[in-house]
Amino acid sequence: MKHPPATKPGIDRASKKKSKLGILLFIVYSVVYAGFVTIGVANYELMGKIVLGGQNLAIVYGFGLIIFAIILGLIYNAICTGYENKMNKEDIQ
Repeated sequence: MKHPPATKPGIDRASKKKSKLGILLFIVYSVVYAGFVTIGVANYELMGKIVLGGQNLAIVYGFGLIIFAIILGLIYNAICTGYENKMNKEDIQ
């Protein structure tokens, strides 16, 4: 059962800005993740230190990475939606 797309495909005038933003957020996340890996390789004893609520640094940092990734995704979505609304509004009129 084939059906047509819900919206007309068109030119996305915001794609360059969205790509740059995506790369920037990827770099930010990579730096934070590299910190996790560096601690794990260079000073693995530090990962066993109790830091928050009886949990060690490895658990807290790991969950922090997951939460940080979700937050970055939400930020990316909000900013890109703004770009699309602003730059593609010419197609609507």
